[in-house]
Amino acid sequence: MRDKLTKQVFHITWPVLIEQLLFMLIGTADTFMLAHVSGAAVAAVGACNQVVTLVLLVFNMISGGTAVLIAQYLGAKRTGECARFTGASISVNFLVGILASALLIVFRHLIAVAMQLPPSVIGLTNAYMVIVGSTMFIQALLGAVSSVLRCNGFTRMTMLVSLGMNAVHIIGNYLFIYGAFGVPKLGVTGVAISTSVSRLLALAVMLGLMYRYVPYRVEWIDYLRVRGAALKQMLAIGIPSAGEPLAYDIAQLVMMSFMGIYGATVLATRVYAMNLMFYIATFGGALGFGTQIVVGHLCGAGRLHDAYVQVWKTLRLALCISVVIALSMAFTAHDLFRLFTTDRDVIRMGTHLLFIGIVLEPGRTFNLVIIQSMRAAGDVKFPVMMGILFPICMGIPLSYVLGVHLHMGLSGVWWTICMDEWCRAVIMSIRWRSRAWQSKVLVRPLDSVDVVPTA
Repeated sequence: MRDKLTKQVFHITWPVLIEQLLFMLIGTADTFMLAHVSGAAVAAVGACNQVVTLVLLVFNMISGGTAVLIAQYLGAKRTGECARFTGASISVNFLVGILASALLIVFRHLIAVAMQLPPSVIGLTNAYMVIVGSTMFIQALLGAVSSVLRCNGFTRMTMLVSLGMNAVHIIGNYLFIYGAFGVPKLGVTGVAISTSVSRLLALAVMLGLMYRYVPYRVEWIDYLRVRGAALKQMLAIGIPSAGEPLAYDIAQLVMMSFMGIYGATVLATRVYAMNLMFYIATFGGALGFGTQIVVGHLCGAGRLHDAYVQVWKTLRLALCISVVIALSMAFTAHDLFRLFTTDRDVIRMGTHLLFIGIVLEPGRTFNLVIIQSMRAAGDVKFPVMMGILFPICMGIPLSYVLGVHLHMGLSGVWWTICMDEWCRAVIMSIRWRSRAWQSKVLVRPLDSVDVVPTA
């Protein structure tokens, strides 16, 4: 039975993994192509994307809570509840997305100044944020619809849509950055245009897939009549679930502002290194997401012990993969960074960061797998408490001491992130082993009683 569960995790995970790798490819393509424009252009898009990531976490408060509820209701064979959660998720994300778009446009310059970006970068961030910020509501809807498809098991479909979205984006980058076929060279502005157009097309396709394949029908009334009880349930999971990555991203934003004092070269190095290291985290994140869906179904069906065992099996595999990839990247770091730049200082700094990543990435993998599994079981408050305590209370002050006061620069920031990940990894492992999460399950099956083996 457990081998069957592992196969189910892989069946869900491999399309998610490819989808996330494709999503990462967008960022890498932006960085690679913009590196031929200037380091300031790379720093500008990297800084904007840090802000955009923070906004996306707000959208995930709704879609993430919806995914957990739908997974548990599907596991309990109570599909009648799913349509109202889907409609509410899409409607609320649309409204929040409109608000986010307005705020990003109005405060784009203030945000850039607050991040202590160099003057050569600020003008480029303003140009990028006008377009990407104004279309954030599209990303909000895309996240909601893709989340619904994935928690219903249609991960292969979302993967294929992401493949098409990447193709459109990269073609757009090529046209606007290099001026191919007589298209005007727009640099950062062109990247923003191709990003927005590719997301709009992906949204249209995913909406069509949702209506054709999900095993329940979402009616217009489900969008227009958002029930307070449904919204409360989604937010009860979504707000705490988003709290942990939100705190992490806020800490990252502050740490980046510390590095702003070192200039565009250091900021560009950070973007290059983050692009490479996110590929390592993608494997742990995909396995964590696949496990989240399976754990949600198991908890909804009352099979709590199977959920407990499955997480450890997935975690062992994820750790092996992350270590192998981290070692491979570290020992080929010079060649990897030469794909982006010939600047010796950037290559030297970036190589050092990838070697720190050998220690950092296994700790990150622990958190990606276990925290997503705890979230799927309904245990959302504890990881949030730890996710706020360590990145905010320890990460920010320690990164300032190491990175600025002791003049360690990016290395100080990376060691701070490493300590944060490992402290939380140890605590989350203890929490999962204690089985305290089993009392947090939100949905009970209609035709069975929970039986939790003591073995």
